[in-house]
Amino acid sequence: MENDTVFVLLAGGKSERMGVPKGLLQYQNNYWILEQINRIATSTITEIYIGLGYHSQDYLNKIPWLKEALQHFFVYKKIKIRIIINQNPELGSFSTLQNVLQQIPKNKSVLINPIDVPIVNTAELHKIIETQNQIVLPNFEGKNGHPIKLHPDFWNQLLLLDPTNKNTRLDLEIKKMNPSAVTTIPVSDSCIIKNLNTQENWIEYLKTI
Repeated sequence: MENDTVFVLLAGGKSERMGVPKGLLQYQNNYWILEQINRIATSTITEIYIGLGYHSQDYLNKIPWLKEALQHFFVYKKIKIRIIINQNPELGSFSTLQNVLQQIPKNKSVLINPIDVPIVNTAELHKIIETQNQIVLPNFEGKNGHPIKLHPDFWNQLLLLDPTNKNTRLDLEIKKMNPSAVTTIPVSDSCIIKNLNTQENWIEYLKTI
């Protein structure tokens, strides 16, 4: 049965502290963004929407087929991929998320992950995908992380928010929800709470592989 959940990979940030676009970091003779896609491809997900912003041209130059994915789904590793470019990335990651969500069928659940958080292992990714609620959060030793699964009833409301408001943030919107609408999934994979923001973070992460 085809999965009704699509994956959203957010890669629109400045990467100031990293010094280079995070998705274009080298990982085992590949680009990190492609490694992230490869990890998603081990799950039941069949569609990925990638949000770009700052450095979008660098991504298109380094990975030429991404240009095709701007116009229509491009099939890579048996997964359909669409690229959405946020023309106003200075408004922040929530703005990039809104730009992507506008392109997704309104009846689909979405699984959201930033480019700088490694994709969780396949078994625990499946647990998150299969769990049904308005919001599903993976949790490692008491700390919530990514990817976050959102039901369409919840994420469609995010499109109505003002991205220029400093209080427009996904975490704050989740906190407003009734606790019964939020399911937390305990996971054993600490990668869900990693933030690969600097070269030091990246070097340390590579040592764990």
